[in-house]
Amino acid sequence: MSRLRVSAISFLNTAPLMWDFEHGETAARLKQDFEVAYTVPSRCAEDLKAGRADIGIIPVAAYTSIPGLVIIPDIAIAAKKAVRSILLVSKVPVEKIRSVATDDSSRTSAALVEVFLRKFIGIDPGFQRQRADLREMLHWHDAGLLIGDVALQAQTSGYYVYDLAEQWQRWTGRPFVFAFWAVREAALSGSDPGLNVSRIFQESRDHGLQHIPQLAKTWARRLDLPAELISEYLTQNIDYRLGSENLGGLRLFYRYADEYGVLPPAPDLQFLEQPRLATRS
Repeated sequence: MSRLRVSAISFLNTAPLMWDFEHGETAARLKQDFEVAYTVPSRCAEDLKAGRADIGIIPVAAYTSIPGLVIIPDIAIAAKKAVRSILLVSKVPVEKIRSVATDDSSRTSAALVEVFLRKFIGIDPGFQRQRADLREMLHWHDAGLLIGDVALQAQTSGYYVYDLAEQWQRWTGRPFVFAFWAVREAALSGSDPGLNVSRIFQESRDHGLQHIPQLAKTWARRLDLPAELISEYLTQNIDYRLGSENLGGLRLFYRYADEYGVLPPAPDLQFLEQPRLATRS
C-alpha cells in the first residue's frame, strides 16, 4: 500500500494539529502510512490540486476550485472572536483605504479582506500581491494584509489595525473558518483500507491541545514571542473544531464571496465518511 502524502502548513496555528505526526512512538508509526511535507497555505492547495499531495490543510477558499475533495470532519482552523494572526494594518481609517497590499500566502484571507471592505465598509480599493513586509507594503499602499506568524510578530503601533476575524464576527455574528483538512477522495483507493484517516487526524488535534504548554515553549523560542502569548493564542484565539456554528459562518462566507465575485460558487460541503474503517486507529 502507498503512503498518503500530507501537505501541512508551517505556521504556529497548525502546530496542535500535527502533534501525533511529530512526537513519540505515534509519529514513528504514522510514518508507515503518511508522508508529511510543510509549506504555506496556498501551496497546500496547489499541491492538492496538482495531485502532488493526497491530504492538505487548505484555505477554505481553495475548496471552491479543486474538484474531488472531501473534508475531514470536525477539524478546522477557525476563530469565534479576534484571531490576532489575520490583520489589515492601515495608515488611514478603514473607510479611507484606496489600495491594499496582500500577503497571498492564503487565498482565504485575501478573499476575506475583499468581502470586508466591499460589503461591510462599502469601498472598492485596489489590491496587489506583495511580499509580507509591512514597511514595504505601507510604503506603496494605504494598507497591508498580514497573516500567520508574520502578523503575530508585526510591529503595528501607530497604525490602524483591523483583526479580520473580529470584524467578521462584528458584522455577521458568526465565527470565521480559515482552513480545514481536505482529502483527494481518489487517493484513498491506493491506501490501506483499514486506515481510519478521520480518527487519526482528530486524535492528533486532541493530543496537541493537551500539550499546549510544551508547544508554547517551543514556538516562543522559534518566533521570539512570550510563551504566554502563544499559549493564549492557541487556546483563546484559535478554534480547532468544525461544528455547526463554524459551518454556518463558513457557508455565509462562501455566499458573500460568490455575491461579490471574489470566489467561484462553492460546491456542497462533502465530508469523509469511513464507517467501514472503525476497527483501526
